[in-house]
Order: sequence, then C-alpha cells, then structure tokens
Amino acid sequence: MAKKKQRRGGAAAGSGGTPATVALTEAGTDFTVHSYAHDPAAASYGAEAAEAMGVEPARVFKTLLAEVDGALTVAVVPVSGSLDLKALAAAADGKRAAMADPAAAERATGYVRGGISPLGQRRRLPTVLDASAAEHATICVSAGRRGLEVELSPADLAGLTGAVLAPIARP
Repeated sequence: MAKKKQRRGGAAAGSGGTPATVALTEAGTDFTVHSYAHDPAAASYGAEAAEAMGVEPARVFKTLLAEVDGALTVAVVPVSGSLDLKALAAAADGKRAAMADPAAAERATGYVRGGISPLGQRRRLPTVLDASAAEHATICVSAGRRGLEVELSPADLAGLTGAVLAPIARP
C-alpha cells in the first residue's frame, strides 16, 4: 500500500526532498507525494507504481529520454502505452528520434533509470507531454527516485517543464 503525503506550494522543501519535490515546492505548486516499497525485480517500474498506488495506469506517466536529431529530449507518456518515436520527432520539430543511451539519460538528468523525473533535472531539456494527460485532473510522475511519485495537474507539469502537449504515445 502506498503512503500519501500532501504538500502545498510554499511549504518548506525539508530534508530528504528530491530535486523534483524541491522544484515543486519552490514553484509554489500543489502536489501530493506517493511513496511505496519498490521491488527491484519488478518488470515495469511504471506498472509497479500504478499498482502500488492504486491508480489507473493511464494516469501514471513515465519519463523517457530520446535523441531527436541528436538532441536529448524528454518524453512523458502513460505507463499503459509506449512512446511513438516518429510522433515525438514531429512534436519536437525534428526528423528522426531514437531512444537515448541510459547512461547519457542519467548524466543529463541527474536521476537513475526508473527514477527519472521530468522535474528538477540537472539541465532543462526540451519536453513533450503526451496529450492524453489533459484528460485527467491530476497525473503521477516520478519524484526522482524509485518508489516515489508526485501527483500534480498536467497544466502545472507542462508549465514547470516548458512541455509541449502532443499525441506521442501509442497503446
């Protein structure tokens, strides 16, 4: 069972926060932290998060890094689907997209695979959020480590990351 902790914008970041939760707090954004016991043997980090939190997988989004015409780009898609690389390339005004090397993704974001958050990354990267996010009042994304998610409005996520909304996921 997942534990929930409500945080409101303006609250102190507190010790033990991740760069993602610190960024949310500093921005004054309303968000909820969900934590759960991560199983290292889990086949899918996203499916594990959805099940542990009791949230429908269409509301839990995974953060993937791809290279669009050689530039790292963040793609945020529901865990219930997969990333359409052609659609991502088009949304990022590029011609070709490929998944990024996991080590390059970790270096660029400051997070480990399975815990990469679209928020609080080392450097701001172009970000594309799947358009399905707008169908929900809130969505969940990684809070910056395995077993920790943040729930926030898609509009807040897009605003804080500078994300473009586009249909980049496929079922």
